[in-house]
Amino acid sequence: MSHLLEIHNVVKKYGNHTALNQVSLSIPQQGIYGLLGPNGAGKTSLIRIINQIIYPDAGQVFFNGEPLSAKHISQIGYMPEERGLYKSMKVQEQALYLGQLKGLSKADAKRNMNEWLDRLEIGDWRNKKMEELSKGMAQKVQFLVTVLHKPSLLIFDEPFSGFDPVNANLIKDQILYLKEQGTTIVFSTHRMESVEELCDSIALIHHSQKILEGKVSDIKKQYKTNTYQIGIFPTNESLFLSELAKQYTYELSDFDSMNQELKIQVQVKDTLKSQELLSFLMTQGTVTHFSEKIPSINDIFIQAVNPS
Repeated sequence: MSHLLEIHNVVKKYGNHTALNQVSLSIPQQGIYGLLGPNGAGKTSLIRIINQIIYPDAGQVFFNGEPLSAKHISQIGYMPEERGLYKSMKVQEQALYLGQLKGLSKADAKRNMNEWLDRLEIGDWRNKKMEELSKGMAQKVQFLVTVLHKPSLLIFDEPFSGFDPVNANLIKDQILYLKEQGTTIVFSTHRMESVEELCDSIALIHHSQKILEGKVSDIKKQYKTNTYQIGIFPTNESLFLSELAKQYTYELSDFDSMNQELKIQVQVKDTLKSQELLSFLMTQGTVTHFSEKIPSINDIFIQAVNPS
């Protein structure tokens, strides 16, 4: 797998505080990479290093195989959590100005701007000043100027902040569109449901160190516990639970269901034993639900940050 961004043993200190301690990441091309961690973990420092706002005290960053340098700035788009647009400028003026700062000709900036005004459904607002826009509208403009120059790498820090559900879905669709167009996206958020929906790979930073990295599917396999959610109408509930306890570890559950069956969670020693469990259940009554419980990114985040 080719990687657009390689981060090797990066260290960053502020006085006696170590923000990043030997952090190494590999960010694949044309994918969505979730950069996760509690507040103060070091994510913002790493993002600022990638954007060359600050520089590491040790370690190296490579962009498309080359040491990261000033020439790569035009290939990166960054939407910070704290938005910063000129309030007295009109939307159109601002987009054209910032697009040209990123190296676009005025004609290319205008063409790209018009495309994104339509995609974001804000064409009627092109001559409005930023101070006249709602927070959600202003967020759309911030998104537009971030992607306007068609960068190879996009970094979004809490991109759904300030959006209602309808516009949050619109932005999600545009992020997926950009991925399809070949863009590499780094996505930092505390909204784990967005990570589930969008990210192909993730890294988790905690106390200035990387503690987890990989494909989402691989990490979920790593954290699964061979636990199954079961719905059953037992022929004799007390006898069933007694027999179940002799063979398995179980607890009552409360997963979503339209039925009023008995809901339980059962843990088996390994996946191969699940067929034996299902065979046993079918002798005890009518099975309405049987599925492996796959850990969510939120579950994994909590377990990794606060191991028991």
